[in-house]
Amino acid sequence: MNGAQAMVECLKLEGVTKIFGIPGVAIAPFYDAVYQEPAVEHVLMRQEQNAGHAASGYSRISRKPAVCVTSSGPGATNLITALATAYADSIPLIAITGQVDSHLLGRDVFQEADMRGATESFVKYSYLVKSPDDIPRIMKEAFFVASTGRKGPVLIDIPCDVQRMEMKKPFKYPDEVNMRGYKPNTKGNAQQLAKVIDAINHSKKPLICAGGGVILGEGEEVVRAFCEKNNIPLVSTMMGIGVLRKSHPLYFGMLGNNGKPYANRAVANSDLLIVVGARIADRAVPKPENLEQQVKVIHIDIDTAEIGKNLGPTLPLVGDVRNIFQALLESDIHIDTKAWLEKLEDIKKNTVDTRHFSDRFVNPMLFVQSLSEKMEEDAIYVADVGQNQLWSADNYVMKAGRFLTTGGMGTMGYSIPAALGAMVCAPGKQVVAVCGDGSFQMSMNELATAAVNKIPLKVIVVKNRYLGLVKEYQHKNYDDRFSGVKLYDYPKYDKFAEAYDMKFFHVENNEERDGILDAFLACEHSALLVCEVDSGDVTV
Repeated sequence: MNGAQAMVECLKLEGVTKIFGIPGVAIAPFYDAVYQEPAVEHVLMRQEQNAGHAASGYSRISRKPAVCVTSSGPGATNLITALATAYADSIPLIAITGQVDSHLLGRDVFQEADMRGATESFVKYSYLVKSPDDIPRIMKEAFFVASTGRKGPVLIDIPCDVQRMEMKKPFKYPDEVNMRGYKPNTKGNAQQLAKVIDAINHSKKPLICAGGGVILGEGEEVVRAFCEKNNIPLVSTMMGIGVLRKSHPLYFGMLGNNGKPYANRAVANSDLLIVVGARIADRAVPKPENLEQQVKVIHIDIDTAEIGKNLGPTLPLVGDVRNIFQALLESDIHIDTKAWLEKLEDIKKNTVDTRHFSDRFVNPMLFVQSLSEKMEEDAIYVADVGQNQLWSADNYVMKAGRFLTTGGMGTMGYSIPAALGAMVCAPGKQVVAVCGDGSFQMSMNELATAAVNKIPLKVIVVKNRYLGLVKEYQHKNYDDRFSGVKLYDYPKYDKFAEAYDMKFFHVENNEERDGILDAFLACEHSALLVCEVDSGDVTV
């Protein structure tokens, strides 16, 4: 068995059946091994960054590490943005990059790039493989590191000659991992847990703030049960959308600059904020120093480094969300939140949305509401970045499905490849990618991937002919000096749909919105819907 065959065998033993990537000479031995192993199917993407995003979509639906593969040099460096995106959102990926032959390393030969150095701040861990005999250990460790503690991407950079080399030892995949210095804390300190219980029992207005870590840690069910048992309300960050359904009586919306005003007021009026699986960055709480002085804060996270990074906690607690909230469920918590919930309902009823939307085209908020209400119960909604993301997060009607987006890095072009990855993982589910006309043009080449692989991808382009969020910022801060943001009326979307054998839909007013959405969602084939919105519509 050579190094490349050993890598494929490791993937099989990890249960990997799909990988996303683009081949090249430096990774050719690996691709030859994949060719000879029908259990591992390769999905050819059209750009390496999109291979990483597709793996991200697959990982988030499977809740396991997914694999992306590129060649050396520009193929590998193209992947960096996707790794940074996954790292910011704590998505477990295994990135395999080909490298020039070992004896050529450091000589600046053709398509050599120092990927360990280039990705140091964007991966959880990285390897440069020096011997094929190290491959079983490295692969086992990579999957373990990616999927434990605070999850994230792991890079495996492997020279072409190492892929070709025969193993000197018999292939043996390790049964367990024992890495010095890497021992994630999952149970939570008992003394800290007791202090958390005491703080909850002494609170009158507790509020949970759920972040993406709750979903990544598969803690939705236990957090939901805790809220319902103790009548404690919950708000979410953008990445935490989905912990509670939108219709749940204890859910008070997404907080932050682009969240619900009543969610922000709920945070300000609480006397105990329980932050779970969230770093509370600037989009969620613009001035955390003010909040620290007003509210007692409990911060629960699997990653010690995240606690107190942006919001100083009164009580820190490190551990896995499921373990901690299971312990809280079994604890003696006795609080009466009836008056607090009544106050929150009053705040919600008395909050007025002062935004106005043009009636010349489609109202984007009503469009997202109608779309998500019409989508199937367990459908997957993938939002891109820009105004479309903020309208989506603000108005998406959460049921039993999933809401995917990139919150930490905010990478335009994410939705189409991530939706493809989600559909490859769950081919029976309804998946819709929603993007702006700016972000669409950053990954529209992947419509070819959908066509070739017969993936019935549904894409919605919210079209206003501008880089809308930048235009909105320039409107508010630069006296309408709109610099470098106009997209004009390209591409010709109907021609584009025709080029990739997609059914084309177009909606330009509120009256025809529901009928066209019904036809779009009922279409059994790939479909592209262009939704016209006014370029003056804003998010806040």
